[in-house]
Amino acid sequence: MNDIKNSDAPINTTTIDKNLLDAKTGNIYEAISIISKRAGQINGDIKKELLEKLDEFATYNDSLEEIFENKEQIEVSKFYERLPKPHALAVQEWLEDKIYYRNTADEAIEE
Repeated sequence: MNDIKNSDAPINTTTIDKNLLDAKTGNIYEAISIISKRAGQINGDIKKELLEKLDEFATYNDSLEEIFENKEQIEVSKFYERLPKPHALAVQEWLEDKIYYRNTADEAIEE
């Protein structure tokens, strides 16, 4: 998770050269599929970490009078909102060769 928090992935939408994306696979659809799967993993990791941190602030009382604004909880939420989106992080990892992938169809042909 530390790499995600310190990533230089863009926060805003950016244009990426299609040739950079499909250079490793030769197929844009395969590259997007790999990036999409990694984005799902990143999203799951971020969600798990956020829920763990927010669980620290949870109160298990049914009384509405005891629910109050917790500034620390708001700061945690804002921090995660400011992180780059999972798809941007996955694309950045793909372009930096940080994603391992293999094509099992190619392995089956070789056998």
